[in-house]
Amino acid sequence: MKKKKTLSMLFAVVAMFLLAACGQDKKEEVAKINSEPYAEEQFLLGTYVRIRVYDDGKKEALAPAFKRVKELGDKITINQKGSEIDEINAQAGIKPVKVSKDIYDLLKQAYTYSEESNAGFNMTIGAITQLWRIGFDDARKPEQSEIDEGLKHIDYHKVKFDDKNQTVFLEEKGMIIDLGAIAKGYITDEVVKVLKEQGVTTAIIDLGGNVYVLGHSPRGKEEPWTVGIQDPNSPRGSVLGSIKETNKTLVTSGIYERYLEVDGKKYHHIFDSKTGYPYDNDVASVTVITDKSIDGDGLTTVIFDKGVKAGLDYIEKHTDKGTNAIFVTKEDKVYVTDGIKGEFKLDDDSDYTMGDRSELK
Repeated sequence: MKKKKTLSMLFAVVAMFLLAACGQDKKEEVAKINSEPYAEEQFLLGTYVRIRVYDDGKKEALAPAFKRVKELGDKITINQKGSEIDEINAQAGIKPVKVSKDIYDLLKQAYTYSEESNAGFNMTIGAITQLWRIGFDDARKPEQSEIDEGLKHIDYHKVKFDDKNQTVFLEEKGMIIDLGAIAKGYITDEVVKVLKEQGVTTAIIDLGGNVYVLGHSPRGKEEPWTVGIQDPNSPRGSVLGSIKETNKTLVTSGIYERYLEVDGKKYHHIFDSKTGYPYDNDVASVTVITDKSIDGDGLTTVIFDKGVKAGLDYIEKHTDKGTNAIFVTKEDKVYVTDGIKGEFKLDDDSDYTMGDRSELK
């Protein structure tokens, strides 16, 4: 009996020790969140990249995060010395090009988006975007003959992958891969990975249209972030409304961002791979809310291909639960997917009105 009692006491002591240790670990896992962040801004990827980290003592996490942005930007950006995408384009119709794992994985994802969207997003759109050059100093409206020729070189089916050798080959000369429509999304997701690896639990990553809110707002425990939605008719930073989100990315794309004006007509930077011209429909801007920023990027392009009504249907029927969208039309009406009805709030002084989906044709 004495022996049994001693064993029981021993087990009790061990249990108390384990509980205390678990309690200590749990306590140590709770990060101290500052009300003012460690913040840095750099001009990269043709935009201002802003990262704000709120975890106390995690200022050092900013350096590897920005390093990752620059590293990937150098590999992905076309017309940039040393770009792996440039090398693939230069060898179109000639030979396969071995690329890094980063770029190989990104290109495979780009192919999947092209296929699933029936070329609403098209990874080989470069034969057209490089003619127009919207967003650059040498932007121009090409001749119709140039556009017709460019369209002949747009076919994502002719991008060939060799998984064993990690090579990519464009089957025809004149083909150009342009990942501008998903590059920032991919890089945003990679920055989130870096920050998490550094032990960051609360942060905002903003890559000029691609925003990721990590963790909860520093205003209080379990308090979501309030994220403003860009007004497409005003300078960047002007919002028409807001929504509360946690551990989500919000990707906004619109006709206001980059455009070329010729003879009084504006041509924006989101191109239809079937016509060689920018999409011309009722969409002024769209914000996609989802878990991965690269998905948000791809979906904004697909939605511009579809317009508001079909775009709303596509998000609700063909994406994961938890993916939502906010559409702003050229007539200053706002439409949202059913999943965020009642959650998105227009600003009181907004010139926009919420639209009725039954009115859409």
